[in-house]
Amino acid sequence: MILSGCKSGLESDGYSEVSKLRAVYSQPDVSLWPAPELDSLINRSKFQDLGVLPKVKHPKYNPYSKAKKELGKMLFFDARLSSTGQIACASCHNPELAWTDNLTRSFGHNRQQGKRNAMTILNSGYAHELFWDGRATSLEDQARFPIPDAVEMNSNLDIAVDNIAAVEGYKPLFKKAFGDEEVTFKRIQYALATFERTVRSPRSDFDRFIQGKKDALTDQQVKGLHLFRTKARCINCHNTPYFSDNKYHNDGQALFGTKDEDFGRYYVTGDIDDLGKFRTPSLRETTRTGPWMHHGHFPSLVDVLELYNLGNPAPIQSKYLGTSRDSLVPTTSPLLKPLDLTREEIDAVIAFMSSLETRTRRVNLIKMPK
Repeated sequence: MILSGCKSGLESDGYSEVSKLRAVYSQPDVSLWPAPELDSLINRSKFQDLGVLPKVKHPKYNPYSKAKKELGKMLFFDARLSSTGQIACASCHNPELAWTDNLTRSFGHNRQQGKRNAMTILNSGYAHELFWDGRATSLEDQARFPIPDAVEMNSNLDIAVDNIAAVEGYKPLFKKAFGDEEVTFKRIQYALATFERTVRSPRSDFDRFIQGKKDALTDQQVKGLHLFRTKARCINCHNTPYFSDNKYHNDGQALFGTKDEDFGRYYVTGDIDDLGKFRTPSLRETTRTGPWMHHGHFPSLVDVLELYNLGNPAPIQSKYLGTSRDSLVPTTSPLLKPLDLTREEIDAVIAFMSSLETRTRRVNLIKMPK
């Protein structure tokens, strides 16, 4: 079976047959894989190829303990952190929906709709910063944002602490996790972060495949893996075992001049170079986390791939050019170029991404503290 039309020249480099691709990719030594098609802007000395997720690292200031994890799990599902007692972290990060909510934008306090699509917390322990714009520097830091947000949980950090402290059933849990019964927001942060670092994908078909299980991927998925690293150029941003470079890029979706305009990272840094940039999401479990992009406007992965195939054009309404807003016109990342992928190749890439999906997991909760 021949995989034709690949920009990297599959036939000339000896990787024209799926059987050869299967043999070379189904082992963990990436130095033996076909060379990835990296853009000249990529720092090759710091580039890390795909692979199996390593063990999650817990920071020294917040080491793992089972008691802290169990406390964090309770807090994650506890709506008493919100002003109405109806919204918990799990409201937008449902474990049965790949730890997101499969909505275009999440609903929060008084059914208000947020401005961005809820990112999954699956594998968030591998993220360097959190949220689409990276405003949280760690999982511990992330916990302080949703509670006081008027659109999300609409509470006050002190009131949220008081609500938890008033629950007698939490006292032994805090004592077991931290040595005494005192409830502080820092402890709530640390417990939530500890639990969230354990929300990790088990081994996927892709992981089994590159560890030697040669039949774990279909022929179409093997083709898709090779396209992912070559002609489709996905590897330039979606690299490392986390399938994200943990960096920020303008993918042409700032929607400048529309009601959904969003400048992303720029709101955090104030740096004009960050206009329209968003954090590269992990592609692990991505087939389960739609709709896609920071605004949730893409109902299928075919839509996403077709956009990238066109080079992510970002048409700007001409009425804004030459005006006071001219300096705020975002520039799409130069990493994004027309790809000339066929529909067969797009389907193969999507089929490969489905190999990063794992089974639905349910979280068993004992009775919530009372």
